[in-house]
Amino acid sequence: MIKKNEDYIIAIEDMGTEGEGVGKIDGFTLFVKDALPGDIARVKVVKAGKTYGYGRLMEVITPSEYRVEAVCPVARQCGGCQIQEMSYEAQLAFKEKKVQNNLERIGKIEPSSYEMCTIIGMEEPYHYRNKAQFPVGTDRDGNIVTGFYAGRTHNIIPCDDCVIGDNINACILAIIKSHMKKYNIKPYDEEKHTGLVRHILIRRGFTTGEIMVCIIINGMELKGSSELVDELKAIEKMTSISLNINREKTNVIMGKTVIDLYGEGYITDYIGDVKFRISPLSFFQVNPVQTRKLYGKALEFAGLTGNEIVWDLYCGVGTISLFLAKSAHKVYGVEIVPEAIEDAIKNASLNNITNAEFFVGKAEEVVPKMYKECGIDADVVVVDPPRKGCDEKLLETMIEMNPERIVYVSCDSATLARDLKYLRENGYEVKKVQPVDMFPHTGHVETVVLMSKKDK
Repeated sequence: MIKKNEDYIIAIEDMGTEGEGVGKIDGFTLFVKDALPGDIARVKVVKAGKTYGYGRLMEVITPSEYRVEAVCPVARQCGGCQIQEMSYEAQLAFKEKKVQNNLERIGKIEPSSYEMCTIIGMEEPYHYRNKAQFPVGTDRDGNIVTGFYAGRTHNIIPCDDCVIGDNINACILAIIKSHMKKYNIKPYDEEKHTGLVRHILIRRGFTTGEIMVCIIINGMELKGSSELVDELKAIEKMTSISLNINREKTNVIMGKTVIDLYGEGYITDYIGDVKFRISPLSFFQVNPVQTRKLYGKALEFAGLTGNEIVWDLYCGVGTISLFLAKSAHKVYGVEIVPEAIEDAIKNASLNNITNAEFFVGKAEEVVPKMYKECGIDADVVVVDPPRKGCDEKLLETMIEMNPERIVYVSCDSATLARDLKYLRENGYEVKKVQPVDMFPHTGHVETVVLMSKKDK
């Protein structure tokens, strides 16, 4: 009988989907954060069910051959990097295996029936993020701290110089914290709904170098803001400084109102040769190096010759749409977020792209209507859904539209596998699968899949 709060010596044999180690005690499965396959470890059971439980790594007795020293001193406490203590080569192998296992287990797809491409990793898997959102709080001594939440909590682990973030972050945070101290500006308290500064958002254009700072506040103004702007403006390439108003008692980081303090309210950056305008509320991929590779694969799998009609579903701010438009006859993008479609239209204009059209609404509602009522067909469908995958009604319409190829871009290989199973049962086959490591040192992996109509 496995008991809570007891220590056990176990061998870690596998990894869970989020990068946690998996071991067994007399058939009882234990998931252990920070443990790696090959570790012999002393583990304290913190939660025990009937057949499985969760443990805390107390001591590594014999380290795994894959274990390395984490570059970040707070890697274990922070909830951002789950597998930084695993060698990068082993991380890539784990992610590739994760995708293949999900396709086989959930999607019922035989590995021999498609081409599994080697995962695309990074040459330099550090300092790759062009965006960071730092929660602001106080430590036990009342000092202002910024950093990241510990896993599954809202306890802030102080960290101003994240090793996967941009080097400029620490300098910006120091200026803002100094300003808060000078003007006695209090951090936000989630429980009491008091205090002012909730989060600090920093973005930096990878190609342009342009910097954005947005301070999220529980109020309408920030004391001494003009002085703060002058300090931040002194940083080279500072382009946009703003306040975001969020007075709701919520875990949602951003409010809907943005007050520009300096600049025009946006920065610009590129993916390949496509230029994008990025505001504080815009979605934009956080790893531009890998995004270029990811979209390059999507473009390659789409097989465009210049004559195709392409539907880009869950198109966001039009990143994939505009990437494809230069090689297609016409691209239609669909996204439920109105602000994202506004950005997509602006980005199309910014790049003089006239063969992309965008619609606001649920993809599962817009696409059937445009197909059935307006007769807009599709030669290629590109779909990049949220983690929950595609709505079944949308999958049905995709089948009805009968495109030659479907390119599925996924951030969750489990829901990807589920949707591929449906598409395979309705006339399509998987041809190629390409994992891409967009988020080194985390358990996440992106995947691009090429599907084509089965030969009759």
